[in-house]
Amino acid sequence: MADSKAHSGASPQPDPTVDRVFADDKEPVRDFQFNATVAQAFDDMVGRSVPYYAEIQRIVAEIAADFAVPGSNLYDLGCSTGTTMQLIHQMTHPDVRMVGIDNSDDMLAQARKKHAETAKQRRIEFVNADFHQGLLIENASVVTMLFTLQFVRPLYRERLLQLIHNGMRDDGVLILAEKITSEHTLLNRLFIKYYYNYKKRAGYTETEIARKREALENVLIPYRYQENEELLKKVGFRHVEEAFRWYNFCCMVAVK
Repeated sequence: MADSKAHSGASPQPDPTVDRVFADDKEPVRDFQFNATVAQAFDDMVGRSVPYYAEIQRIVAEIAADFAVPGSNLYDLGCSTGTTMQLIHQMTHPDVRMVGIDNSDDMLAQARKKHAETAKQRRIEFVNADFHQGLLIENASVVTMLFTLQFVRPLYRERLLQLIHNGMRDDGVLILAEKITSEHTLLNRLFIKYYYNYKKRAGYTETEIARKREALENVLIPYRYQENEELLKKVGFRHVEEAFRWYNFCCMVAVK
């Protein structure tokens, strides 16, 4: 007997792992949240929204692997669904303990599911923590923060970076990826235009781009590269290097 649904005229259900979070222009735009809907579609969202995302992951994992010390801890702050930790796990010594920290239970649920096998091979845990309320970092040879600091309210950023620095071993590394702004008004405007063109090429509509921009306006607050560099040096990192740059996206390496 033929499936009656095939003749019902009903539209197929959308794939929740494909980012259509801002596609419905009838829904009111609210401040961006890392909720269950975003968590399900996050891997697709970030892969299509961050230029050269896979290469940034590779850069982070390679640097992390060279700095990770057996017997030490590696922290991924704002670990989201655990993608970065997957690649780092494949490239680092199994005696490096890995800790993923995020403030979204929905993101952490996806990360734990993704790392079910990892837990059989090394010490790994996922922790829910609010970066505005303080953080325990200890014996860390590597700390990664990919597009996380930009979501921390500016008032708390220096304190968070100081806690990270204080909890790191000498010669440890903080790898920081951020969306940034330019102090040059024209270049800043052009870089944003090029970025939105990139998102269109990735399949996002004008509506999706505009609605997400509105949702992020009061949530994601980017700094200039120089501001991030100054903060890192102020809390004690002795060397800061730019490892990657694409218009208004960058990856920075800070060595204690």
